[in-house]
Amino acid sequence: MTKGSVLVAPLNWGLGHATRCIPIIKALQQQGYTPIIASDGDALGLLKKEFSDLKFYELPSLRIKYAKRGFWFKFKIILQLFRFYQCIAKEQKFIKQLADDIDLKGIIADNRLGLFHQQIPSVIISHQLKVFSGNTTWLTTKLHQKFIAKYHECWVPDYPNRPYLSGKLGHLVKTKLNLKYIGVLSRFELREKPITYDILVLLSGPEPQRSMLEKRILKTFKNYNGRLVLVRGLVDAKDNIVESSNFKVYDYLTAKPLETIILQSQIVVARSGYTTLMDLAKLRKKAFFIPTPGQSEQQYLAKRLKRYQIAPYCQQDKFDLNELQRVNSFKGLGGLSISADFVFSDIFNLFDGK
Repeated sequence: MTKGSVLVAPLNWGLGHATRCIPIIKALQQQGYTPIIASDGDALGLLKKEFSDLKFYELPSLRIKYAKRGFWFKFKIILQLFRFYQCIAKEQKFIKQLADDIDLKGIIADNRLGLFHQQIPSVIISHQLKVFSGNTTWLTTKLHQKFIAKYHECWVPDYPNRPYLSGKLGHLVKTKLNLKYIGVLSRFELREKPITYDILVLLSGPEPQRSMLEKRILKTFKNYNGRLVLVRGLVDAKDNIVESSNFKVYDYLTAKPLETIILQSQIVVARSGYTTLMDLAKLRKKAFFIPTPGQSEQQYLAKRLKRYQIAPYCQQDKFDLNELQRVNSFKGLGGLSISADFVFSDIFNLFDGK
């Protein structure tokens, strides 16, 4: 007998928010709850591929576009602020209607700022307790924490003490927020696999930066003689595979095949998005990071990993094979000594009182 329905709703901003909800959804099922999924765009498409038997709702889309030049990133986002607040208002309308239609035991929103309900235990998942935006960090942080405070709890996918992944992003000196640190969230499991590929390139994130990095990668590895695999991160593609003697290209891979390819790869080249860091830390991989131009969070995380001699990085327009050679002098994400998986039953009891 089910304990009841719990809504899981990740933000559609890249694929990371959706992929880190996969272990949450599986844990809900194991604990006897019935997950209901709500999102939009690629995030919704990804979760439909992973959980085809669950019930899905489509949420209003932000349709965020990144600037082509990193310098304009913040200005491009500011111009879309009205759309942010429109989307939050639509999410509030959606959750009120859903609560009338379904007896929800809980809500878990991954960085969705409008999916809270006063009468239903509401959780927001976020590692961004601070939102870095240059000289406006104080303002973006204050606004974000104001929305976090509307939820009953904030689950931070990190550890409260060192070693931790998020640094200043996910750790505050003083706060009135109801925080719970739930450890690294990853859909992957560490297993022994023989190395098959020299380099794996993982692409993700909003356009046009995803495509711009892909062009840079293809140009860089045009005459590469090693064994290379590229996963383009295109959820809506028809799972096309392009293959030559030493070069494979996948449009998209679900969790298990992707886990296998990561384990089989010597080095992973990827964006320094937080979910990617959690996945590679879980699998103890060596990595090279290329932060999204203008995205302060990814820049901060990449610099922090370099400072601790975990992984090198460079800017997108500087990437070449010489840069990649620096990986050998770094410890890799296995050097973070990530601890055991979190016991979700300890936090799901929030939903048992309704």
